[in-house]
Amino acid sequence: MNPLKKLASQTAIYGVSSIVGRFLNYLLVPIYTRVFDRAEFGEVSEFYAYTGFLTVLLTFGMETGYFRFSKSEDENRTYSTTLIFLSAISLLFGALAFLLSPKLGSVLHYSDHLEYFGWFGLILAFDTIGAIPFARLRNENKATHFAGVKIIEIMVNIGLNIFFIVICRSAFDKNPDSFFGKFYSPAIGVGYVFIANLAASAVKLLLLSPQLRGMAYGFDSVIFRKILSYSLPMVIIGLAGVTNEMLDRAMLPHYLSGTVLENREQTGIYGGCYKMSILMSLFIQAFRFAAEPFFFAHAAKDGSRKTISDVMTWFVIFCCFIFLMVTLYMDLFARFIGENFRVGLPIVPILLLANLFLGVYVNLSAWYKLTDRTMMGAYVSIGGAVVTIILNILWIPTMGYMGSAWATLICYGLMALVSYILGQKYYPVPYETLKVCAYIGLVVILYEIFAHSTEGLTHTVRYLSASIFMLLFVAFVYITDGKRLPKLLKG
Repeated sequence: MNPLKKLASQTAIYGVSSIVGRFLNYLLVPIYTRVFDRAEFGEVSEFYAYTGFLTVLLTFGMETGYFRFSKSEDENRTYSTTLIFLSAISLLFGALAFLLSPKLGSVLHYSDHLEYFGWFGLILAFDTIGAIPFARLRNENKATHFAGVKIIEIMVNIGLNIFFIVICRSAFDKNPDSFFGKFYSPAIGVGYVFIANLAASAVKLLLLSPQLRGMAYGFDSVIFRKILSYSLPMVIIGLAGVTNEMLDRAMLPHYLSGTVLENREQTGIYGGCYKMSILMSLFIQAFRFAAEPFFFAHAAKDGSRKTISDVMTWFVIFCCFIFLMVTLYMDLFARFIGENFRVGLPIVPILLLANLFLGVYVNLSAWYKLTDRTMMGAYVSIGGAVVTIILNILWIPTMGYMGSAWATLICYGLMALVSYILGQKYYPVPYETLKVCAYIGLVVILYEIFAHSTEGLTHTVRYLSASIFMLLFVAFVYITDGKRLPKLLKG
């Protein structure tokens, strides 16, 4: 199969689980932002921000290490070695989460909900153990199997959220002694979000249990040292990446100038509006799942660098389309979050553009992975993390969550620029740089013109105007690149 067509196919299948599946999960946001107040939703945003950091630490970059050495070493031994290591780390972490919950609760102002830490310890343990079985499915191009497990996990999570937060809560409000009302406790509140996640993670691990038999091939210390040496820089890259992506929600409750409750409310507003950029994030995630093994598999083939360039161009086109779709139809997308959260909508275009640059950086990261210069990639990510930390410290006290949004955009923009410069030195790719920049610039200009020219108009007129602007962009894409797409896919 033509490599571009194969990558598109794999991205589409992974998208079933990440884009379509998590989009269904995203539909829980209207429930959360209407059932919970802003402070309660701020708790959810804060805890999941911490989870992002811990996920990277616990996986040790072993997924990428497995991809790298499954080709040059015995695949079964490579798989079992990484799986055994991560399983041991996960079990240790789960135990520590329960033991240290009183101290963590005191430090983070959650002394009245120590159970949160134990639940999240188990969630992270289950997810970490499942990371390598998922990586093997990707490595074996079993995208359908991968997507199936992911979708079941997501549906369990969604189902339990609806059961506890909608059905049981409603029944409790009407009659606490009713059958469904007995399954709900006001004292748990947002904790049901975490309980649903825990159950879904447990079901996922159960579905992956046949892959856990791969531990039978044993632990190879020689292979482990090679993988660890290669993967540790990926931990730094991952931590820096999570810093850039999630640190704002972890910092907001502690750097805003209000009370604990007020800061959680502002974090909740930011977290709710952040969900408006989820379409861009999910597309990037689906692409990342497919792209990493794709780049490794095609690195040695003729014309691979031209293929990487074509991938970049069309990736940016799709991201630009998503940017316009969300920003031009903002009035429509805003209905997904509760009215009390919509005060934060001005951050949405900034975060969408930030995620677009993150996607560009994901594409550009091929150079350090294919040349085994992962430490150089780590330096780029560390630089981005430093920028994120400094700008959040400077801007959160004075600009609030708007400062966090601008810090995210500046960080990802700088990372993409630096990665491009280094990549052209160590692994030159003939990217269509001017065209890519033109596409990004065009959608920003179209959005600005639309925002200023339709302010105060009725929803009907704004939707009609938005459709015209979308058609203008599609026409531009067709004129510049549309005619060559069939040729690229045909190869």
